[in-house]
Amino acid sequence: MALHLLSRGSLRHGDFDVDLLHGLVPGAPGGLAGDDAAPLLKVYRHGETSHRPTGFKGFINNLHVVLLGIVQGGGKVYSDNITRILDRLLDGYDNRLRPGSGGGITEVKTDIFVTSFGPVSDVEMEYTMDMFFRQMWVDERLKFEGPTEILRLNNKMVDKIWTPDTFFRNSKKSISHNMTTPNKLFRIMQNGTVLYTMRLTINAECPMSLMNFPMDGHACPLRFGSFAYTSSEIKFTWRKGLRASVECPKESMSLLQYDLVGQTLSSEIMKLNTGHYSVQVVHFLLQRKLGYYLIQTYIPLIMIVVLSQVSFWINKESVPARTVAGITTVLTMTTLSISARQSLPKVSYATAMDWFIAVCFAFVASALVEFAAVNYFATLQANHLKKQKSDSSPQGGLKRRNHSVSYSEPDDTPPLPVFFQQGSAFPQIPQLAGTSPIDVYARVLFPLTFALFNLVYWYIYLAKDPLEMVG
Repeated sequence: MALHLLSRGSLRHGDFDVDLLHGLVPGAPGGLAGDDAAPLLKVYRHGETSHRPTGFKGFINNLHVVLLGIVQGGGKVYSDNITRILDRLLDGYDNRLRPGSGGGITEVKTDIFVTSFGPVSDVEMEYTMDMFFRQMWVDERLKFEGPTEILRLNNKMVDKIWTPDTFFRNSKKSISHNMTTPNKLFRIMQNGTVLYTMRLTINAECPMSLMNFPMDGHACPLRFGSFAYTSSEIKFTWRKGLRASVECPKESMSLLQYDLVGQTLSSEIMKLNTGHYSVQVVHFLLQRKLGYYLIQTYIPLIMIVVLSQVSFWINKESVPARTVAGITTVLTMTTLSISARQSLPKVSYATAMDWFIAVCFAFVASALVEFAAVNYFATLQANHLKKQKSDSSPQGGLKRRNHSVSYSEPDDTPPLPVFFQQGSAFPQIPQLAGTSPIDVYARVLFPLTFALFNLVYWYIYLAKDPLEMVG
């Protein structure tokens, strides 16, 4: 754009000298001069003529002032041009019709940037995520030519043009953020390409199989597509391919019980009564952290089983001690099993933790039953020995010879069970003193069996891939 310096004049006002320049400002009617030209002023203090540029330096100074006016005037020209472009684009535009309506298929390219993932609820079988959801498509009606390649617009323009009717199929609740203004980005390129970005918080379903809990993994899906347009009208694709269209930075994870190990992307065609629909699917692969359950459940269960087996080393004559130890461990095991299930949904099948609890409960109960067996057989043996002693005594033989039934010796009275005796009668019979053979076998058999069970259990569940059954 040409600029002509038309005139220069000076005037004095008070203590100041003023240089008045007249020049053309871009956008003004061409060829205007004099009063129609935009005035530019240079002011100097009167008497300081040495500070007033002269010659070439003065020309450069004046040129600088003129160029400043050009820039100031150019901002208004730019905004006026953008306004005219938008007015022309919206003139006759029908946002009720999709691009290429009645012709080809509209391709909508999508990608996702996850800003926050979590928490994940096992009880409700759902997860929450915050993300930037981007959609890009081409609308031939929005092509333009102008001083800029991209029109960067706010959310008010969204309602004036056609946008895809995208919805999330497995979402329980979706929130579009509006603070402090609607969190939407809208851009139009010269070739008619439209970029539409929204910030959303999605609460979506995550079907879970808890048979391997807590050594399990899950693939939480996110499915989205068009609500009304079939696959013959709108086709959804991944903008950056199957590997890079969903970004989940590590710093965006807010998971306490899971690790997000990756995600898989795919495209599907869903067949419904109203037609076939294009659906985009992303599975977020989650693997459960085992540390919490080791500390809260598994280690306490193992310690209780070991504690129950300590009773095998307690003297069989210490009936109260062994009885209390057995009952206490059984009650503690029951309490732990109930608390372990509180953080899980009420599923009808047994989980890996349920099997471990059941086996531990069986070991604890078996330890109590073992003591009952020891006491029972000890009582039988005591009765048998006393009967032998009674038969071998002279009074016992005389009684048998006389076939007397009216006389009864005190020794003929059967002894009370050991459970109801004060102390124990075993020391009175040397044959009953010492360790019960059942205790001797239990001291070896119980620990070896429990160790073998743990070896098999942990090998089965830790050797398998938690995500092999999902995806």
